[in-house]
This record gives sequence, C-alpha cells and structure tokens, in this order.
Amino acid sequence: MIIAFFCRAVLLGVPLLYGSTGEIVTEKSGHLNLGIPGIMYVGAISGVCGSFIYEHLCNNDIANMNPFLAVLIPFFCSVLGSVFMGLLYSFFTVTLRVNQNVTGLAITTFGIGIGNFFGASIAKLVESEITSVTLSKTSSFFCAKLPFADKLGWFGKLFLSFDFMTYLAIAIAIAASIVLNRTRVGLNLRAVGENPATADAAGINVIRYKYLATCIGSAIAGLGGLQYVMAYADGVWSNNAFGDRGWMAIALVIFALWKPSVAILGSFLFGALCNAPTFVKGLGTDAMKLFEMLPYVVTIIVLVFTSMRKKREHQPPESLGLNYFREDR
Repeated sequence: MIIAFFCRAVLLGVPLLYGSTGEIVTEKSGHLNLGIPGIMYVGAISGVCGSFIYEHLCNNDIANMNPFLAVLIPFFCSVLGSVFMGLLYSFFTVTLRVNQNVTGLAITTFGIGIGNFFGASIAKLVESEITSVTLSKTSSFFCAKLPFADKLGWFGKLFLSFDFMTYLAIAIAIAASIVLNRTRVGLNLRAVGENPATADAAGINVIRYKYLATCIGSAIAGLGGLQYVMAYADGVWSNNAFGDRGWMAIALVIFALWKPSVAILGSFLFGALCNAPTFVKGLGTDAMKLFEMLPYVVTIIVLVFTSMRKKREHQPPESLGLNYFREDR
C-alpha cells in the first residue's frame, strides 16, 4: 500500500512540477504569469489533437503506429500550443505593457475555453455521448516502462516504474536550477527580474530575455497538461477534468522559494496530499472531505510563512509583476 501511495503521489505531482518549473523560469524574468492554468490546459488539448489526428491516420490500429511518432507528434503539438500562449501573454505584457495580473487571468479563461471547444469538437467527431475522448493507443506508448523494472522488486516499483515524462520533468527542473544559478544566461535573467533598468544599462536585452523566459516557461508548463492526460488519465480527455492543478502549480512556486530543485520535492508532497483522500475511504465521507482540503490548507500556510520570511534569497524577484518602461530608466 505504501508503494502504491508513493507511485500515485508522484503521478499526481508531476503535472505540478512541470507547471511550477515553467512558472519559476517565467517569474525569474519579472513576470507573474497567472495564465499557467490556461497554458497547461492548452498544452493538454494540443497534444490530444495531435494524437487524435495521428491515430486516425493510422486507422486506429496500433500495429500501424510508429512509437517514436506516436510520442513526438503530441509532444511537439503540446509545446507549439503552449509557446503560442506564451507569445500571446508576452505580446500583451512586454510589448503593449498591459497589466500582468489581468492578462494572466484572461489567458487562463481563454485557454480553458480553447480546450473545451476543441475537446467538445473531437468528442462530436467520434460521436461520443459525453465530452470525452479516449486515446489509449497513444497513452500506451507514453506509459511504457523499463522492461527490467518489475524484476528489481520494491526498488524497481518505487524508482523505475514511471513514464518517461516523469523523469523528464525531474531532469528539466534540475537543468533549470543549474542554468539559473550556474550560467551567465541565468545571471542575466535574474538581473532582468530583479532590476530591468540596471540590466538594460549593463547591455542586457531585457525584452528578449522576457520573451524567451515566458515562452520557454510556457512550453514547460504545457507539458504538464500533456503528462496528466497521457500518463495519469491513461489517454482520456474530459472537459474541465484537469481541475485546479494549474493554480496549485503557481502556489508551489512560492512553496519552493522560486527554486526548481526544491519544487521537485514540493510537487511530490502536494501529490501525496491530493492522493490522501483515496486512502481514507473507510473513514467515511466526512473524513474524505477533510483530507481533500489538505492541499489548500497547506497552500494557505505556505503563503503566510512566505510573507514572514526576512531573508532576501527567500523573496520573489524584486520587479515581479511590474512592467518595464525603458523611458523611465
């Protein structure tokens, strides 16, 4: 039961890890992107659309499907859709200097609308009575595991029995941490997030860094939506089934102190809290409802303790949420 709980917690936490890592990269440039929930939603439906088209080109026969293309096409579509949303957010906030909070909320509403529209459209094409699409053939390729994992007992089940996107999420978080803290690019990006005017005076292209950070962060976050559908939901897309994971990913950024490496453990903790209600069914409905509150209670506690922190390294980028006007430099 402990192994099953841990594995389920990891599956629930990986989408949060993608979302929080993408948001950390974006916020390091000084942009508070509240559009992450919508971007993750678009990343999911974009991957679903790519997978749906490829499966039908192969006549829904898994024997005709190339495993590499079955993974690459949804993956590329997810990144493409997410980057488009990131570009849209950047155009409004960087180029037009629109309020970041308003733009982010609009992006979330817009992204969810796009996802539900295309989800309902695909459901009509397959003549489904409910707004749901099943892509089990593509999901089987995403969920492929190492062939020798089952032979290694508990170690294989605990550490080697996950889909490749789980390991990719951890690798991306570690890589993001290294880039942000150990490279010149990361130093420039952090300078842009702390004081864009000073960075601009030092010869750093502030606009370019803001665009790149937002688009790369959006691409990473969008993969979280794809992983949720293909690995956690076994290839089943349902409108509005993604829940509030995007908002939890934003809260996880604060919990992780804007450090991608810390977000790895934080995402698994949040995954465990989300998974807790399924393991207390025997205690009754009231107990389940209390356990369902845990992730949100922890989020509130984290926000309170974050506001009490005094160390500068535990604070967000100084210019977070503020648009940069070069004329005011």
